[in-house]
Amino acid sequence: MPPSMETAIRSSIFNPEHETLRASVRSFVERELAPHAEAWEQAGDFPDWVFTKLGDAGYLGLAYPEEVGGQGGDYISTLVLKEEMARCGSGGVGMAVAVQTDMATPPILKYGTPEQIDEYLRPAIKGTKIACLGITEPGAGSDVANIQTLAVRDGSDWVINGRKIFITNGVRAHFCTLVARANKPAGHHGFSLFLVPTDTPGWTVTKRLDKLGMHSSDTAEIALDDVRLPAGGLLGVEGEGFAQIMWELQGERLVGVAGSIAGSQRLLEACIQYAKDRHAFGKPIGKNQAISHRLATMATEIEAARRMIYDAAWKFGSGEYPVKEISMAKLYGGIVASRVANEAMQIFGGAAYTMDLPIQRAWRDSRLIRIGGGTDEVMREVISKLMGL
Repeated sequence: MPPSMETAIRSSIFNPEHETLRASVRSFVERELAPHAEAWEQAGDFPDWVFTKLGDAGYLGLAYPEEVGGQGGDYISTLVLKEEMARCGSGGVGMAVAVQTDMATPPILKYGTPEQIDEYLRPAIKGTKIACLGITEPGAGSDVANIQTLAVRDGSDWVINGRKIFITNGVRAHFCTLVARANKPAGHHGFSLFLVPTDTPGWTVTKRLDKLGMHSSDTAEIALDDVRLPAGGLLGVEGEGFAQIMWELQGERLVGVAGSIAGSQRLLEACIQYAKDRHAFGKPIGKNQAISHRLATMATEIEAARRMIYDAAWKFGSGEYPVKEISMAKLYGGIVASRVANEAMQIFGGAAYTMDLPIQRAWRDSRLIRIGGGTDEVMREVISKLMGL
């Protein structure tokens, strides 16, 4: 996309400071991360120094106040990071960093005590402690209200038992922002949030999951067997965990789809270049209407999804709680990301089906956004309820 057009598209929510940040993050990603993407994908992991380097650069705390070690920027600043992380070439790295910045740590800022902020949030912003978010269970994915992990008081302590699954960063994390049921009969009001150091006795990584995509991001099954926490392990107000985590999920959905659509944009750019360079029947394949119209549709759908994301991000960053807009953006953006990846496979043809090109990786990675953080079906259910149905 020509720079002038790209600037015009972003001008609605990004100011000059955001664009300066964008240039800085882009340079970092292309210099420090992108050259290693293929090796990390093949290894099935990336080194912890990625977090510390991002922390040293100030990128893990862009939207956090300076008084807790952040950069004091606005929410749109973190959107810049998510978009530019797509240039890494590995969706798993971007996802792992998003868990650190926008999923596991925002509740600590909003509900944490000064002691919890010092112990967990500050080092997470520095990248010296890696965070994970413990919500999903074998019997409770999108159905958060069905969580069975139980936290029981024992004197002044809490004792936690349960299982968690599909936990990004779960293998390497130093701590977990955990959702547990602290009052079993209390329904939606029975949940609480806890901060659990992963070296606590009873915390066990029972399995590292082998996934279709996002290979460089570790994903764990976790067992909690009589994990004992002091009273200070409770995050926020006892019994208010459901409301606290549902607020967090909106931010998770938004940054997830923003990263996916940024990846789709990169994929479109690769397709356009390939359509110009690849010749068949005596001319570039982009001169064939079947290909050029495909590309035009891809560009249109990406732009529509991006506008929905920017609108929702603006409202969310302004303090609104735009559940419908975020749900719509995630639903449509996820569909577009999958469709663009599928079209790219078709345009690149047989070469895309080999492991020699990164197209296959983008195709595999793109599918997760329609499952993680709330499936397409859950998004449709949320939207329909907000329509009064």
